[in-house]
Amino acid sequence: MAASDSDRAQRGIQSIEVGGQLLRALVHHGRPMALKDLAREADMTAAKAHPYMVSFGRLGLIEQDRASGHYLLGPLALQLGLISLQQADPVHIATPMIGQLAQQIGHTVALAVWGARGATIVRTAESPSPVHVNMRHGTVFSLTNTASGRVFATYLDADVVRSLLEEERQRQKQRKGGEPQPPAGMPPVQPLPSWSDFERQLQEVRDHGISRSDGEVIEGVSAMAAPVFDHTGAIVLAVSAIGPAGIFDTAWDGQIARALKACADTVSQRLGASPAQAAAAGASSPRPER
Repeated sequence: MAASDSDRAQRGIQSIEVGGQLLRALVHHGRPMALKDLAREADMTAAKAHPYMVSFGRLGLIEQDRASGHYLLGPLALQLGLISLQQADPVHIATPMIGQLAQQIGHTVALAVWGARGATIVRTAESPSPVHVNMRHGTVFSLTNTASGRVFATYLDADVVRSLLEEERQRQKQRKGGEPQPPAGMPPVQPLPSWSDFERQLQEVRDHGISRSDGEVIEGVSAMAAPVFDHTGAIVLAVSAIGPAGIFDTAWDGQIARALKACADTVSQRLGASPAQAAAAGASSPRPER
């Protein structure tokens, strides 16, 4: 019986997949490794692993240190990695994931990028629940009183954040006394925090790896946002969830927080980020004035 198109499309070459486990182990450890250690990680004997490493070396996927005999990634692997990073589009990678995330947590999920006016929604996935909060493409989040705004503020350059905070302060002063009272359901406009107070809020985001907001923009609406980093450790996206406060779990280690961070971490890994880079980004983000 002839194989179907589906069977042919799914057929692979087993020896390549087996040898690929050696490359996977080398990438996972991120350091030069001895043949016996690589073989153990790939669940094979050193004798079986050696021919694969010889072929990978001829292709330039790996190379061997002459002094120690340890194996490390070769020039072709490095070129493939650089090209992959150049082609990686954060929004394109994250978009399919937010639909699944919305189904998982039961709330609307959005992707925000940092634009000319601040954190801006570029993709949304609506909640499957009949009771949910809508978010529109193009909406710009406040820097100081939204989960998405604060998560960007936490990991952007300190000078940029200070400047933006001051600009927002000036706009608020200009509007003061010139606008009617907020409509019903909207909280009154709160004075912007001082830099030291804002830094304490950002430190909380750094400590938990996620930002949250309870009724700050619309009464009875809560939100959380997690950062996505690229291969340089820079924040490129915020994955945000929003929903009615009565059914939205804002616990730092709750189900929504864990799911958001898992999604953001997966996208970050696809973009070449490492946990160490994310930690470094947090360590170098805004600090209070002395």
